[in-house]
Amino acid sequence: MDDALSLDGRAAIVTGAGNGLGRAEALALAAAGARLVLNDLAADDVHAVAAEIVAGGGQAVAVPADIGEWPTGQQLVAAAVDRYGRLDILVNNAGVLRDRMVFTMSSGEWDLVLRVHLRGHFVTTRFATAHWREQSKAAGGPVYGRIVNTSSEAFLLGSAGQPNYAAAKAGIAALTVTTARSCGRYGVRANAICPRARTAMTADLMGAAPAGAVDPLAPEHVAPLVVYLASPAAAGVNGEVFVVHGGVAAVMEPPRIRATFLAAEHGSADGMWTLESVRRALGPLSAASAAAPGAAGFACEDTLALATETIGFTAPEAGGDR
Repeated sequence: MDDALSLDGRAAIVTGAGNGLGRAEALALAAAGARLVLNDLAADDVHAVAAEIVAGGGQAVAVPADIGEWPTGQQLVAAAVDRYGRLDILVNNAGVLRDRMVFTMSSGEWDLVLRVHLRGHFVTTRFATAHWREQSKAAGGPVYGRIVNTSSEAFLLGSAGQPNYAAAKAGIAALTVTTARSCGRYGVRANAICPRARTAMTADLMGAAPAGAVDPLAPEHVAPLVVYLASPAAAGVNGEVFVVHGGVAAVMEPPRIRATFLAAEHGSADGMWTLESVRRALGPLSAASAAAPGAAGFACEDTLALATETIGFTAPEAGGDR
């Protein structure tokens, strides 16, 4: 393997590693030479993945624990340092779904999803970045640190039946960018993926895999990007959000200004906003929105076109994606 892609000697934490995407990522990281600390709430599953890696000649230890608990972040970082003498890579993947419309969602359903996804990402990131910052200060320069977070197209699209999940995944994207900007000086590179993968968590949404054919939504097709982002080759990639599934990967553009309004151009005498000048400025926008009930101006539908090769979604009509 090319040295720029090899993870020989590196130590990696993977959360949600007992099944699905996390398992596929753990196996791929191990195949690239990484030594693993695996976390999942499902103890039997995560121990089985660790045993599978060891049986294949790799190194892995399982740390079953609740990713939403503060001590879990400490335990995972300590496990990597105690077992392997270092920590180089953090892959945050643990997740759960409690889908419901916003007007019927319970507080428990909201809190659980935010806790596992967003708080779970924060807890591990908090202790991993503290470790790398301390190492950087001791070394007098940047060290090797890679974070790969798991966001989702649900936040880009404003998935109607997933207000908790979409909100958590939006928060993860923001956490990724903040981490990239605040920790880059220490050598940390933080990026996020928005994967489409057929797993136990998404089974109700994506259905069964096609019979007798390569499954384009198999989680194994996402893992190579994760390994790349964890590798030395990705030293120049920081604060990015990728959409990935099958044989497709796209890097997202940050939000841009669509239009700017100046109160002075809409009847304001002193150039400051009045209620009437706001009405004049936003009237055309309101009229356009009224013509498309249920549309969301800030939603990004660009990624729907990427899915035609995998699950047959139809790209939006010309002019319909905003």
